[in-house]
Amino acid sequence: MMQNLTELAFGASAIVRDLPKQGTAFLRLREMGLLPGTKITFLRAAPLGDPLEIKVRGYNLTLRKSEAEHVMVESAVQPPAV
Repeated sequence: MMQNLTELAFGASAIVRDLPKQGTAFLRLREMGLLPGTKITFLRAAPLGDPLEIKVRGYNLTLRKSEAEHVMVESAVQPPAV
């Protein structure tokens, strides 16, 4: 199930599925390695919920909540096989 990055639980890992294709802020995110198919981990948020810190490609990246709301992710945890 896809959700935006701000909806992830702290410590949860997810795979980036979609990013906006326009805008300088989103170009910057893509240049820093936040691309579709990339695994990320939601580390923490500031006390008022903005900004957010994620781990991507081995380093910590801080995002504004307004940017993170446009990053669509899918949980990296696979349901157990039945």
